[in-house]
Amino acid sequence: MTIALYIQQFTQQVQSQTWLDWSVTVTALVYVFLAAREKVACWVWGAISCSLWAYADFTAYNLWVDGILQLFYVGMSLWGLYAWRYGNQESKPLAIHVLPFKYHVGIFFLGALLTVALGFIFKQYTPTSYPYPDSFITSFSILATVLTVRKVLENWLYWIVLDTLAVFLFAAKDAILVAMVMVIYSIVAIFGYLQWRRKWRTVQD
Repeated sequence: MTIALYIQQFTQQVQSQTWLDWSVTVTALVYVFLAAREKVACWVWGAISCSLWAYADFTAYNLWVDGILQLFYVGMSLWGLYAWRYGNQESKPLAIHVLPFKYHVGIFFLGALLTVALGFIFKQYTPTSYPYPDSFITSFSILATVLTVRKVLENWLYWIVLDTLAVFLFAAKDAILVAMVMVIYSIVAIFGYLQWRRKWRTVQD
């Protein structure tokens, strides 16, 4: 596809977006920008965005699996709201911290198992186009969300990789608008990592 065709398709997709599509997109961007700045309010916006996304999945897109995933994210947002305010044993806000390498090995192993399991199910029982890449992004997004809730610094490294992969996945399905949003997510994830690392190093020093 040429650049001109990409631009034309992007313009058409922008024009075809409903108020619900724009509401999901805007609230999701607010969430990720606030999360990168370590603002507790990000979880409120995350809950709103995922609630709207779930509503769209159930009523407009007939994507029940993704709709259930979005409801899971609503629950994670409520957990995140509590954890970022009262998340440690002294009922004080969580601090940014890093995980030892062995824990990331466990995360990769668990993510791989989830990818294989979900990929098999999606390939056998759904018409999804890219079952294993889609399952990889879904599985590790769930795990990365848990890391975000727990204020693990490396969560942003996971999101950089996942959002970048999502750009190519949505572009392959000619969902150019969503792919562009994923590009923004990738850039914000880089900013989030640098911002959180600076704060973490300040505390360490």
